[in-house]
Amino acid sequence: KTNLLERIAELAREGRLDQISDLRDESDRKGMRIVIELKRGSAPRKTLNRLFKYTPLQSTFAINMLALVNGEPRLLSLKRALYIFIEHRQEVITRRSLFELGKLRARAHILEGLRIALEFLDEVIETIRHSESAEAARTALMERFGLSELQAQAILDLQLRRLAALEQQKIEDEYNEVMARIQWLEDLLANPEKILAIIRDETISVKERFNDERRTFISLEAVGEMREEDLTPNDPVLITITQNSYVKRTGAKQFRAQGRGGRGVLGMATRDEDEIAHLHFAHAHDHVLFFTNHGRVYSDRVWNLPEASRTGKGLPLVNVLNLAPREVVTSLVVVDDFSEARYISLLTTQGRIKRVEMGEFANVRSTGIIAMNLDPGDELSWARTTSGDQELVVVTAGGLALRFDENDVRPMGRAAAGVWAIRLRSGDQVTGFDVVNPDGDLLVVTAKGYGKRTPMDQYPTRSRYTQGVLTVDHTRLDEIGPVITGRVVDPDDQISLITTGGIIIRMRVSDVSQMGRATRGVKMVNLDDGQTVSACARIRATEANKAEETIEAEAAPPPPTS
Repeated sequence: KTNLLERIAELAREGRLDQISDLRDESDRKGMRIVIELKRGSAPRKTLNRLFKYTPLQSTFAINMLALVNGEPRLLSLKRALYIFIEHRQEVITRRSLFELGKLRARAHILEGLRIALEFLDEVIETIRHSESAEAARTALMERFGLSELQAQAILDLQLRRLAALEQQKIEDEYNEVMARIQWLEDLLANPEKILAIIRDETISVKERFNDERRTFISLEAVGEMREEDLTPNDPVLITITQNSYVKRTGAKQFRAQGRGGRGVLGMATRDEDEIAHLHFAHAHDHVLFFTNHGRVYSDRVWNLPEASRTGKGLPLVNVLNLAPREVVTSLVVVDDFSEARYISLLTTQGRIKRVEMGEFANVRSTGIIAMNLDPGDELSWARTTSGDQELVVVTAGGLALRFDENDVRPMGRAAAGVWAIRLRSGDQVTGFDVVNPDGDLLVVTAKGYGKRTPMDQYPTRSRYTQGVLTVDHTRLDEIGPVITGRVVDPDDQISLITTGGIIIRMRVSDVSQMGRATRGVKMVNLDDGQTVSACARIRATEANKAEETIEAEAAPPPPTS
């Protein structure tokens, strides 16, 4: 206990268990009790797992099953060790039984001689008395009664008065017992399965003789090395990346939902002229694929991303990823399982698209790998996951949207350049890309804070590499600004709008007006002079509900005490 307390205190001082605010030993004669108090907002399970890993609270003892087998050192498995032990016990019982059998046979031989002596007691005594010496008496007994030398010597070793006093019944009883034991041992040695039964009975006897209470707990769960998953709670987080490539992860509960037209809360303290570029919802145990403008992809676990508060700046991405000069992360894909049969569809600003199987990105080197070969001047800007039988929608800055089947794009290798997704007008470029939900809406947001959602059934499915249809009133682009994003949403989803001033507003999609395709939309966020909307992130309804449940659970008042 003392070592445990000292180790916990040492780790707390070193900062490796910085969640601990107080440590007390409340042990008494009734038992041991150690109280650890945590700082506000700490994760108890994470602290407990770290105590298991770094302190004597849980210890792992290695067993090296090295033994001499036939005079040679061997490293044994548990099964092999048990097999060899049983073989050893068989040998011990066999040798023990042979030794006992030999002694019993010798005793039976002597008893047979004594039986003869009792049968002819008077003649035996007369022969001994008339012999001149012990040698002569032994020879006479052997010749007259057919005794062996051992039997004759056993008779001579008895004094005449003892010989006369021998009880015939006692000799008979002993002889019968010895012969029965000999028969049992001979049967045992002739049947190996009976030797195994002896081993079982003797093992049970040992168990009963030493049947004290167990002091350890046997768990059916394997005890192994603590992984990072065990040390990190799988909490919901928001991953934020700025245009100057600062990254952080923040607990999703730090952002509250607000109504349309609200001013929001400050989401990040940005550097001069820095803008928030990406906001993605994830869980701490997920994998994150970082796709860059150079057509490369990097991978990391969410828990490895720097953690910061809602107003924190985070760390430069170059401290997390091995980015090349002028390489910028343009899209993120959160993956919980690479083994699922899914695809990642990649789209460039100039409208080239490519589909790649998810498994192609399961083992990404720390230096990154090529995700898509690009034309000169083009950049990879979007990455979306699909199941293989879905539709895609592409949105442009000029207010056009094209819906087409993902199978219009065949799966390709990572190094391929892809095919054209949409035919762009002069000066136009792609600003939005998503996977179609037939029952959902297409949400479009403009740079000046206007937005709306339009049912997907108003967007007809067309062939790849066509211009598509209008998704905003293109005659009022000067008033509302170019379209900066297009996302497919459900009414129960939530979205987060991010401005160039670092303001984040989180709202429910149901608060956004549903309107026709070629319309202006409504004001979604009030902007300060010179500010624009820089990004929009969608939080799915199921994930948003989990985050809200977390917030409500922590905000709930404690139950009344009596």
